[in-house]
Amino acid sequence: MEVPLLDLKAQYASIREEVTEATDAVFESQQFILGRNVAAFEEEIARYCGVTYAVAVASGSDALLLSLKALGVGPGDAVITAPFTFFATAGAIVNLGARPLFVDIDGTGYGMDAEQLALLLERDCIFNPTTQKVVHRSTESNVKAVLPVHLYGQCADMDEIVGVAQRYRLPIVEDSCQAIGARYRDKEAGGIGDFGCLSFFPSKNLGGAGDGGMVITRSKDLAQQVRLLRGHGAQPKYFHSVVGYNSRLDELQAAVLRVKLAHLDHWIASRQRNAADYNELFQAAGLLSKIAVPVIKGHRTHTFHQYVIRAADRDHLRTFLQSHGIGTEIYYPLPLHQQECFRYLGYDSASFPRSRNAAAQTLALPVYPELSAEQKSYVVRTIAEFYAAAH
Repeated sequence: MEVPLLDLKAQYASIREEVTEATDAVFESQQFILGRNVAAFEEEIARYCGVTYAVAVASGSDALLLSLKALGVGPGDAVITAPFTFFATAGAIVNLGARPLFVDIDGTGYGMDAEQLALLLERDCIFNPTTQKVVHRSTESNVKAVLPVHLYGQCADMDEIVGVAQRYRLPIVEDSCQAIGARYRDKEAGGIGDFGCLSFFPSKNLGGAGDGGMVITRSKDLAQQVRLLRGHGAQPKYFHSVVGYNSRLDELQAAVLRVKLAHLDHWIASRQRNAADYNELFQAAGLLSKIAVPVIKGHRTHTFHQYVIRAADRDHLRTFLQSHGIGTEIYYPLPLHQQECFRYLGYDSASFPRSRNAAAQTLALPVYPELSAEQKSYVVRTIAEFYAAAH
């Protein structure tokens, strides 16, 4: 049996006519940049995420970069984030000339550890209440923001993170690129901090037919700043108050994403059912002593952008699954502080043990909405065969 990690063809087959109708209308209009679909999609995402404003941009990576830029992050500054995440999180910081300051993740949810965030600010930084500036002692950089990541479809511990950030007057940019639809208490992912950043990369729960992203916020002024930055800083046209970027969501992408947004809650519910089925199957197979299944932490929902297990012998297990036609992925095999391009930051390779352990043990299994009962059973049965053969 073949079980791919993701089957977008199955998804497309279920919405083909809707997508074709939407994209045909765009071609008939011949309006491809910042048209009615982009404007409508921004309104729909703002409503879905429970915020006031949404600004469509070219990618999730650009959403991060423009949000930080709108907060004034630049050379001589620093932004606090976690090292266990996709590269774009720290890449946006560095591309603005700023410095990433890493804190480790928590042990089960993979989000930023709020205690480690507090420890960094208390031990390694100086807060001047008069200037409201936080200065990192050893690098003398100004700490300008906190950037937690909602990894795999579950929010970080935002109550604690918000509490720490507020004590130091630091704005929060939520990397919600994997977590659209996830909730923390009564708020949607991305709608808790000053900014939320979404990605519509094709493999995301809400994925387009190419790159795309969105910045969400409750602040009119911050939304306007991002709108200014995404269009070369021109307002009005040809009159530039700042140097911005060319970062606009295409009208075709918006048309496709509007169709898909109407199905998103159903797809998330299917992913959640698949995750629950996996948990039951793993327990019934007696595998919970061999692997750890995802933990849904308190006060939050999990959208299962990825269903990630942990196994001490992860690499051998992955090879075995691949040999039996089961797709898997490692998100992520090397923490950011160990990446070649970030050696200049000076972190010891032994730093951030939870991130290093996660990088060595985590494995994503297929969890896409169209996954069949037979496929889920086959995945679990094959994992059971691996451990039976190993012992």
